[in-house]
Amino acid sequence: MKRLVVIGGGESGVGAAVLGKVKGMDVWLTDMGSISPHYKEILDKWEIAWEEGHHTEEKVLAADEIVKSPGVPLTAPLIVKAQERNIPVISEIELAGRYTDAKMVCITGSNGKTTTTLLTYHIFKEAGLNVGLAGNVGKSLAMQVATEHHDVYVIELSSFQLDNMYDFKANIAVMLNITPDHLDRYDHKLENYAAAKFRIMQNQSSEDAFIYWVDDPIISAQLKSMNSEARMFPFSARDDKSCAAYMSDGELHFDIEGDEWSMPSEELSLRGLHNIYNSMAASISASLMDIKKESIRKALASFEAVEHRLEYVATVDGVKYINDSKATNVNSTWYALESMTDKVVLILGGKDKGNDYSEIAQLVKDKVEAIVCLGVDNSKLHSFFDGMVPVVDDARSMAECVDKCHALAHAGQTVLLSPCCASFDLFKSYEDRGEQFKQCVASLKK
Repeated sequence: MKRLVVIGGGESGVGAAVLGKVKGMDVWLTDMGSISPHYKEILDKWEIAWEEGHHTEEKVLAADEIVKSPGVPLTAPLIVKAQERNIPVISEIELAGRYTDAKMVCITGSNGKTTTTLLTYHIFKEAGLNVGLAGNVGKSLAMQVATEHHDVYVIELSSFQLDNMYDFKANIAVMLNITPDHLDRYDHKLENYAAAKFRIMQNQSSEDAFIYWVDDPIISAQLKSMNSEARMFPFSARDDKSCAAYMSDGELHFDIEGDEWSMPSEELSLRGLHNIYNSMAASISASLMDIKKESIRKALASFEAVEHRLEYVATVDGVKYINDSKATNVNSTWYALESMTDKVVLILGGKDKGNDYSEIAQLVKDKVEAIVCLGVDNSKLHSFFDGMVPVVDDARSMAECVDKCHALAHAGQTVLLSPCCASFDLFKSYEDRGEQFKQCVASLKK
């Protein structure tokens, strides 16, 4: 009996463990932290042995194969030891792909992944496809393969998930953009991060499709060094008729293997340049799945925005409050600022991942009236932004931050939480940060 060891007891790891059990493997799961009661209940229900709070090394190294959760780095000592012993280390997505013949629509990029994944899923669902949602959003792909059946999966993939995928194949792969992010995981080298992202193309044949933003210089440079058989479907916000999707006179135009159609951008439910790109990518994917253009148009108009991504919270004393907590890198904040039509009080800060703030400097000068730095260490923010805007202040809690923003903002302006940074210095996650922001804004109204 094959012995499968799963490292990590979250959604991904528990899903992999259940799939291993369903396929007749001897499964054991270990987590260095604590496993939530919800996941313990699932493991116990499936009679899967587990431990928490430590890793028993001899049990891990007795594995025939290891499934590693995305958050565990390849440089973790136990992973290094396993690889030295030639024990295969794979991702949950890699495991799941072995046991399904469903079509895989896989989406990656530094920014916009979640919105594009959910939008693509929404279009597919509205068109009546038997579709599952997986990866960084939705349920674990492995859990769905183990307990459900879908004809197609829409999967959001981070670079961490792509790191340990080898034989898995995306029938449709989407590359939205590549900007510096998670460089601390990739030896602070952008080329290593880009190479991880481009693993989404591996194993694609002439029957498969690669959808990408043609104006991204890193994507263009990487493609020149690759020899892929996949059919190429570029998109652009420029009037470029050589693309599968492009913008002209305020309309999105599509030409996908001879099928031409268009849609006014003002009819999209999502606003901002970044959402033009997201809508193009999702629409090309839908067209390649033979979904009718009328269905795509209708779904693009009815989709609801993603929580924590340019999410309108409330208007208090004439000031709009926008929750963009999911903006954990500089490029994501660039898109947020680019979409703002009012003067902004901007909330920045958190765990810096080697950020270069020069990308947003001009937008800050043009649109931002004040910055409130919300983090444990705001020195880098001060060194860059002090003097660029009239006020750069500090806060050590969300309540203090929102109170300061409320005092600084005037009617007709927008308070924008778009931090540029990870959340882990003061918050459990970007979701926790966003929820606290919304709660504090709600308290202003009382």
